[in-house]
Amino acid sequence: MKRIFIALLTLVCASVQAVAQESPLKGKQILFVYGGWDGHEPRQTHDLLKPWLEAQGAIVHSSQSLDAYTDKALMGQIDLIIQTWTMGTLTGEQERGLTEAVRNGVGLAGWHGGLGDAFRNNTEYQFMVGGQWVAHPGGKVDYEVRICDRKDPVTRGMKKFRMQSEQYYMHVDPGVKVLATTTFSGEHAPWIKDVVMPVVWKKYYGRGRIFYSSLCHDANDFRVPEAMQIMQRGIEWAAQSREQ
Repeated sequence: MKRIFIALLTLVCASVQAVAQESPLKGKQILFVYGGWDGHEPRQTHDLLKPWLEAQGAIVHSSQSLDAYTDKALMGQIDLIIQTWTMGTLTGEQERGLTEAVRNGVGLAGWHGGLGDAFRNNTEYQFMVGGQWVAHPGGKVDYEVRICDRKDPVTRGMKKFRMQSEQYYMHVDPGVKVLATTTFSGEHAPWIKDVVMPVVWKKYYGRGRIFYSSLCHDANDFRVPEAMQIMQRGIEWAAQSREQ
């Protein structure tokens, strides 16, 4: 496991395309909140992405507590929240702190269950994210991801690719801008054969930019270069939320 993590960390560092002085993340204040269900490896994915963020010149504030969302001083200075927190529950105060910050212009980015299967009882949170996980038929399966917008900055120039991971079936807000999709074969749930499901999207909640990718069940899944690149580009896009 340690060797895999080191290899992934090397991949992250190698994927840096520009020096920190030229990065859209330079000087950005990022709150990275991680925790919840350990199966999605919140600590490992935090430790994988944080070095890349810092190499880009971002200032990262890490928190393993949802109470970070109630810290008004912190929430007032950050540009972006990256969250990987599967399941769990937000208190009313925590939810208000998070949603108000995003409505006022803080970006929000995340992946898989860390953003799309968090806080199942908090419907305002789900309204903000734009979708909610409901199933992954067959568990980890081999599936194809198709790019449906090659002009968007997040998916520009990318081609279809394959994942060996959980293929998320989600309830999705029809107002999101879909950047990539997957099609269910029906092998594990015949009644959803040929259903086309959004995999990557962006949207707004108030003035805040929201970016979501259902890819990457755990840190090892980030070994797929396209999955990593999509997440990095999505983070860069969401971090510009206050500048619009």
